[in-house]
Amino acid sequence: MKTITLTVNGQEQKARVSPRTSLADFLREDLNLTGTHLGCEHGVCGACTVNLNGAPARACITYAIACDGANIRTIEGFDDDILMGELRTSFSENHALQCGYCTPGMMITARDIVQRLPEADEQRVRVELSGNLCRCTGYVGIVDAILEVKSKWDGRPDEIEATPVKIETVTPQPAKSKSKSTAASPIGGKMTRLEQSFTVGHPREKVWALFEDLPKVAGCMPGASLAGAPVDGHVDGSITIKLGPIRADFAGEADVENNASDYTGIIRGAGLDKGHSSKAHGEVHYALKEIENGDATQVDITIAYALTGPLAQFSRAGIVSSFVEQMTKTFAVNLETRISGKDVDTSAPVSTELNVGSLMFSVLKSYFQNFFNKLFGKT
Repeated sequence: MKTITLTVNGQEQKARVSPRTSLADFLREDLNLTGTHLGCEHGVCGACTVNLNGAPARACITYAIACDGANIRTIEGFDDDILMGELRTSFSENHALQCGYCTPGMMITARDIVQRLPEADEQRVRVELSGNLCRCTGYVGIVDAILEVKSKWDGRPDEIEATPVKIETVTPQPAKSKSKSTAASPIGGKMTRLEQSFTVGHPREKVWALFEDLPKVAGCMPGASLAGAPVDGHVDGSITIKLGPIRADFAGEADVENNASDYTGIIRGAGLDKGHSSKAHGEVHYALKEIENGDATQVDITIAYALTGPLAQFSRAGIVSSFVEQMTKTFAVNLETRISGKDVDTSAPVSTELNVGSLMFSVLKSYFQNFFNKLFGKT
């Protein structure tokens, strides 16, 4: 037996393993990550494919002891990954899965193809998939799904680093507004405030130029659209969000205030979802900071919001945290793409739909964290 230390899905794991233990067995039996499937156990079928130090690898023929110090990412580690989310949607729409046994390994390979081979055609995609066997689909749907995502992903950044969402409850303050819009009128009660930061690889002046162009920056927000051009900082618009099977369409208005002297801005808005008779009021504060000697920009975002009506039940911290993290990452990727001079696909359905498994995990994780913090007197 030997003690190894490795990182699995962002978490450091330390364990004692025998020299003969495969990485697949270690992941499944020791860490209960059963999304890694075992098929042939000879490295042929690809069902056990995981991401090892950034590249696909066969977990069934890789010894766990050889992964000491390695970074492993299993299919469970891609729950909040933007590219994998697009692949999941495309696989479903193109009927690229049937029994699903090959799917976890297939999707890890598919993600690698999209990232590594932006110029791949159908024939090259089929060659790359030759190490992942599927007994059901005939591969037509799988290839179509990969080509569809690849066509949209060309030139987009692989990853956007974002900080974890910080959540607290605050008392809203009435805003001073030049208009009489409902955007300036809080709906009362407490508001939930969330803070998050992300980085884009462009100078601050270039990023700020986009933030000053409200129609363009709104086009980077999944599900958002404007009814027309802003007039004196006031604009009408809508935003569609989807939380699992529940879809909400908020139509409303907003007031925008930008301060170019310190690269900060505020958007205050209010909306009504007629389908659920729910009202929302919110504020978005953003600040741009120079980093990496001016070659990159850190975007700090604070969101304060309040919901009334049936949808208020979804304002619980665990659900909101997971939703905001996914939406912010998507917004950041679209922002980076737009600044690079490429088009953002705003015609697709809302891309902030939550993975149900990830959602439940985040809620349970938040619950148990709060439970043990109270139990041991932590704050």
